[in-house]
Amino acid sequence: MSSSIREWLNLAVRWFHAFAGIMWVGQTYYFTWLDRQFGLLEAKASKDEEAPTVWMVHSGGFYTVEKQKSLGVSARQVHWFRWEAAMTWLGGMVLLVLVYYLGSGLIDPDVADISKRTGIAIGVGSIVLGWLIYDGAMLSPLGKSQPGFLVFAFVLIAAVSWSLLHLLSGRAAYIHMGAIFGTIMTANVWSRILPAQRKMIAAAAAGQKFDMALGAQAKLRSKHNTFLAVPVVFLMLSNHYPVATYGSRYAWTVMLVLILMGWVAAKVIRES
Repeated sequence: MSSSIREWLNLAVRWFHAFAGIMWVGQTYYFTWLDRQFGLLEAKASKDEEAPTVWMVHSGGFYTVEKQKSLGVSARQVHWFRWEAAMTWLGGMVLLVLVYYLGSGLIDPDVADISKRTGIAIGVGSIVLGWLIYDGAMLSPLGKSQPGFLVFAFVLIAAVSWSLLHLLSGRAAYIHMGAIFGTIMTANVWSRILPAQRKMIAAAAAGQKFDMALGAQAKLRSKHNTFLAVPVVFLMLSNHYPVATYGSRYAWTVMLVLILMGWVAAKVIRES
């Protein structure tokens, strides 16, 4: 493949990945914001009041949204938001392969004397294990404790990022942390959120009460996605600032600080 074709392919996939990510993160934050607004309204409403309504203005009109506890239309009329996540992840994985696994930026002899094949195995393994460990922790009693899970997650992130920075090039280590977060977000959507929503729709369409725990679990996973989204963007942008991020002698500390800042920013956005 010529350098010109590789560059155009890189540009096309990067545009696809960025645009799909904008759509996914945008609708994720919109629905978490909307859910918070309903929570605030429901807390203020009395038992006799009708379902709360959120009023909004956009472009050339006013819009109202009501939260329903039952399905008033057929299941076929319910719109699903799912492909944005899949397309974002797919674009990111293709970029990872093009730039690092087929390119030359994966390993650094000054960091670790390993083969490229070993570096690829480390990268892919960290992405897969990242999801398995996160999901296992979420399904365990630890997942029911928000403070406990937060501490666990940060300690694990610190350990994984330190390991990657001592095995791969600094640039690849940063991007692989972003890939781990992005994979967790996508797997949350397709492995946990969507299956729960399918069960909710099936129960509602049959006129049965659905398990409220399904909705609560899907909501929690979606919440985690909003906290992962901002650090993912920071880690992606770090590629353009080597002196301040992955090329710094404090690369590990900088990464952890960026992740913490991302969590704080996500909390501010969610509650604004």
